[in-house]
Amino acid sequence: MGSRVHLALCIVAMLGLMVTEGADYDSSTINRSTFPKGFIFGTASSAYQYEGAWKEDGRGPSNWDTYTHEHPERIADGGNGDVANDHYHHYKEDVALMKDMGLDAYRFSISWSRVMPSRIPIHLYSMSVSISSI
Repeated sequence: MGSRVHLALCIVAMLGLMVTEGADYDSSTINRSTFPKGFIFGTASSAYQYEGAWKEDGRGPSNWDTYTHEHPERIADGGNGDVANDHYHHYKEDVALMKDMGLDAYRFSISWSRVMPSRIPIHLYSMSVSISSI
């Protein structure tokens, strides 16, 4: 549940920074009417930082998975994205939070290693294309 709160706080903090950068605003007065009509309020996530579930449902290793597992000493806290914010298992709760916050849009990403686990486009298999010809 802590990562859900973290998500909400990050969104609010980023919004505050965007609005107040270079200006002297009282942040307690920031609301939708502060923005132009038609402004779309939303959030975004990046697969490695949010997705988690690194070995589930056929997902192959990404470059970052390999790097963080082989060289944890090169990561400040030695961590990796194996669990991350676990959006893979909690996306319904996350989207409900976004809805409760009144957001209009959500741009999310899916790890390429989940889409193409073997790093070879699926259609290449069915076309009987030799890997050496790519």
